[in-house]
Amino acid sequence: METAGRHPEMTGSPRPETRIFFALVLLAVSTFVSCGGGDSGDIAASSPPPSPPPQIGVTVAPSAASISTIQMQPFTATVVNSQNPAVTWKVDGIPGGNSSVGVIAADGLYTPPLTEASHSITATSVADPSKSGAASVAVKFLGGVLTYHNDNARTGQYLQETVLTPTNVRSTTFGRLFTFPVDGYVYAQPLYVSNVPIAGQLRNVVFVATEHNSVYAFDADGTTSAPLWHVSFIDPANGITTVPFQDTASPPGYTGPGPVIPGGCGDLTPEIGITGTPVIDPATGTLYVVAKTKEVSGANIAYEHRLHALDIRTGISRPGSGQALQASVPGTTLPNDGNGNVLFQSLRQNQRAALLLNNGVVSVAFSSHCTIRPYQGWVLAYDAVTLDILGAFNVVPNDPKGKGGIWHSGGGPAADANGNVFIMTGDGPFDAASGGNNFSDSVLKLANGSLTVADYFTPHNHLTLETTNADLSSGGPLLLPDQSVGPPHLMVSAGKQGVIYLLNRDNMGQFQAGSDSQIVQSFPGGGCGAGACPIFGTPAYFNGMVYTAAVQDSLRAYSLSAGRLSLSGQSSNTFQWPGATPAISANGSSNGIVWALETNGSGAPAVLRAYSAAGVSSELYNSSQNPQRDNPGQAVKFTVPTIANGKVYVGAQGQLSVFGLLP
Repeated sequence: METAGRHPEMTGSPRPETRIFFALVLLAVSTFVSCGGGDSGDIAASSPPPSPPPQIGVTVAPSAASISTIQMQPFTATVVNSQNPAVTWKVDGIPGGNSSVGVIAADGLYTPPLTEASHSITATSVADPSKSGAASVAVKFLGGVLTYHNDNARTGQYLQETVLTPTNVRSTTFGRLFTFPVDGYVYAQPLYVSNVPIAGQLRNVVFVATEHNSVYAFDADGTTSAPLWHVSFIDPANGITTVPFQDTASPPGYTGPGPVIPGGCGDLTPEIGITGTPVIDPATGTLYVVAKTKEVSGANIAYEHRLHALDIRTGISRPGSGQALQASVPGTTLPNDGNGNVLFQSLRQNQRAALLLNNGVVSVAFSSHCTIRPYQGWVLAYDAVTLDILGAFNVVPNDPKGKGGIWHSGGGPAADANGNVFIMTGDGPFDAASGGNNFSDSVLKLANGSLTVADYFTPHNHLTLETTNADLSSGGPLLLPDQSVGPPHLMVSAGKQGVIYLLNRDNMGQFQAGSDSQIVQSFPGGGCGAGACPIFGTPAYFNGMVYTAAVQDSLRAYSLSAGRLSLSGQSSNTFQWPGATPAISANGSSNGIVWALETNGSGAPAVLRAYSAAGVSSELYNSSQNPQRDNPGQAVKFTVPTIANGKVYVGAQGQLSVFGLLP
């Protein structure tokens, strides 16, 4: 009989799982009490797990930088959450970097390589090498106007002009802003470099060379009137001076060769020093310039051309700077050594043409003073780093007449993408067509690196040019951009005869008796007399147009189409002797302006003129519209204006004038 109120399963011993449950409870209580958590009335609270230590972090400042190849950049690394702030540096993953990517010091000072590229700068924590920070640096060549007529093709175009436009270059809004005094005439074209690190500050700098053998560096924006630096290559106290343009004086006891400039020669006045436009290497920040000096020591007198290489930041000479130029080539022309070699003689040579820097070689071309013989046209080539001579070329090495000067009216030898050098030569003998090696009144292509004639063009009437003093070399060469129709590689040349020649640089035509039909094109380049006006200077190119300004002629614009030139327009004014060398400013292919400096022979007040590149019949501005405010100074023949970054720089007698938008 079952007992009332009791379930049969509640009788007897507890089930096994029940016993296990109670055992676990007892164990937990025992553990809690043994750990001190069993005090009467206390409620135990669980503690959160400890926080991990803060992680080390590395940052690099600045995070991005853009510098020139001659500008060092400091980087700073900040290490957080570590008692050890030390880091190690890498450039493009290379510890400390190297000469190819740039070198970074232990303190983070980065010295860039001499090539343009972008690089990664990394700082890694010494305490935790798994932690690093990074920055980027873009290394660029210095920008600006670094050579005569802006580039080695001698196009004369500055295509980064974003300030000056055909709309604001007017006499009401544009004019002379300020001037810099200098110690001599400025025959050389001013050069311009942006963002030059000078005395811890980046500056836009304009460089000016004078016939008093000085080179100046000025703040191009006029924030200071004093030169940033000034270098002179004369030392009168020790007998080193410029050359007087009529040098008839000799020291007591002097028995050497006659003076360089017998009385009556006035091609350069009032003294001879630096005539050819210098050139700047944008990678190393080096300015190359040739100065002519008269050096007297007792009864000894010497006339020297010296090649100088200056640091554009300081004016300090590079190693090897200041050496006297000397050369010889096989030949019989005077002066010679009697052993079959023609000697380069500074006494008679005139370094008028602009310098050329091409593939690490500085080329220097020569003519004469007023064709006083004996002289020849020379090209001397120098290593841009060591300044050692690499080679020499003589235009007329085997003719007693000599001559063949490379004048260019201040223009420079040109160079193409393959490194070939192009020059134009003056009056003298020509016999290359009959197997000789005299190349007067010719356009020459000198092979890259060898200074040997690879090709040439000589007009069919070269004898007439010689007998009438119609030097082909009064003009300078212009290499045109590659063409899609017709010969791809064209060049323009013209001289005193006034005929414009369009040549195929890959097949220049050499010499053909009776006519010049073998070349691409030739035509009279002006409206003077029989249709040709003498050209003293280098034509300019922009946006499919070629511009010239001959003597007693207007500024002319020729359109280039299908490999031919045709007259497109001309200015209403005319230029007297010696005409002008045009220069271009534009923003890419827009807002083109043609600038020309009217000199009317040295001595008269210069006139700066500006025209619309789209139609040169539209004159935008000339400085005579407001002569008191805008007078550029007394003119120097063959001077070329330099346009850069919203300003126009004009060299004159004893000053540099700077034009821009008026305040």
